[in-house]
Amino acid sequence: MKTLFAAQYDAMFRHPWPVWAAAVLVATVNVFLFAFDRPWTASDGMRNWGDWVLRGLGVLDRSDLLAPWLHSGSLLNLGVLLGGLVAALLSREFAIRVPPVGEMLKGAGGGLLMGVGAVLAFGCNIGGFFSATSALSLSGLGMMIGLAAGAFLGVRYLVWEVAHRPSWSSGRARVWGGAGRRQPRLGMLLVVALLLLPFAYGRAGYAGQGVLLLFGVAFGVIFQRSRFCLIRAFREPFMTGDAEHTRATALALAIGTLGFAILKFTDLKDQSAWVFPAAGAGSLVGGLLFGLGMTLAGGCGAGSIWRAGEGQVKLWAAIAGFALAASLARLALAQSGLAGTLGVAIFLPAVLGWGGALVLVLAVMAAWALAGTWNEQTGKFSVPA
Repeated sequence: MKTLFAAQYDAMFRHPWPVWAAAVLVATVNVFLFAFDRPWTASDGMRNWGDWVLRGLGVLDRSDLLAPWLHSGSLLNLGVLLGGLVAALLSREFAIRVPPVGEMLKGAGGGLLMGVGAVLAFGCNIGGFFSATSALSLSGLGMMIGLAAGAFLGVRYLVWEVAHRPSWSSGRARVWGGAGRRQPRLGMLLVVALLLLPFAYGRAGYAGQGVLLLFGVAFGVIFQRSRFCLIRAFREPFMTGDAEHTRATALALAIGTLGFAILKFTDLKDQSAWVFPAAGAGSLVGGLLFGLGMTLAGGCGAGSIWRAGEGQVKLWAAIAGFALAASLARLALAQSGLAGTLGVAIFLPAVLGWGGALVLVLAVMAAWALAGTWNEQTGKFSVPA
């Protein structure tokens, strides 16, 4: 039994999970999350954190603001953070990694761009692109175009920086606490605590919030063990030519779209759910800013959170920038009256019918995967080695 358990533990936490398997899991968990309550996005939870900080500083007057431990988006993000921490501890991969100052600044700057982009697009690369596309919202496909353009510009900047200003990101990186023998024990204790937390939420009358926290933990574990990240789906074809994550993301979106369509077609969920009024300038410009920001930061909406959980200090700076920028950008849009001018809400089946909408999204995903594979073989759009 000990040998059998050790083999199973090694399969889970000593070796990385296949990326395609992670894509299937992420899509499936997101469909179940939508059926339970709402799809996943990181941006509204980030904004909740920023709102709390700004209210504490007296910048924001919000008496109706939910506490982070009760806000659904915040709880999902906290779950992703703790899931990344648990997986890193169990695999003995947790360490506090402090980058050079230049990289810290890029993390913070990238977070600021992501925060503004997420507000314009009504969601981050998860909510505004992944979940919105799965929900058959035209804004999701619009953000996809913006994310690709932003990632391309971000890669071109990084190439320029390496060639002309290498000193900007040079310096000594520091690492503390890597590969500690006690990490798996701490990880197991944290697992027990996380499994008990939903019962504590339930006794306090917040059973749904406890379940949302566990959904977030599941996402965090999957991402940390597989290293699956949407930023790599957009960035790597331009940087290294690798299209593995592009194909995996396209597969995840195909599965998620079919799952969301079933829930909406059967009226188990409202057809307008996650269909944002951002089809237009909001999704395109927001996606471009977000794509540029995530490339500079080295982590997207989800990637920044689970990487922060495994000790990446650069992503701590990205989260801080994201949270504050999202809160301030939302406040500025509300006060200026421009929030309603970012685009329109278009539910694809209302325009193309259910069959046409599904064919369109699946065709776009297939074309994306094929284009990534073609570029992987030819290097047409990749940075020269």
